[in-house]
Amino acid sequence: MTRHAIPIETMEPEQIAELLRSGQTLLIDVREPAEYAMERIHGALLFPLSTFDATVLPDDGDRRVIFHCGSGKRSLAAAEKRLAAGHARAAHMRGGITAWKAAGLPVISLV
Repeated sequence: MTRHAIPIETMEPEQIAELLRSGQTLLIDVREPAEYAMERIHGALLFPLSTFDATVLPDDGDRRVIFHCGSGKRSLAAAEKRLAAGHARAAHMRGGITAWKAAGLPVISLV
């Protein structure tokens, strides 16, 4: 993992849920399309890590950009790429959608 002057912020699912409710975040799901189709967090945008290009992501403006995946590994990699692309800050969700569901937060699911 690359070290950056600005650390990646690791956020808890409950924090992110509140930011989503208040419209203060842009949640980006970096899982693959099949994973996203099976279950997803309402409001999260799909931007798979396999085709990820941090240079086309918006800067944090009125809404904070936060990444999530299945367990937290891919979202951390996406946050690293975001910082490497020159963005001022990066955040990801600890534990991914698995932790989100464990916290009792809702998902859209085909299962």
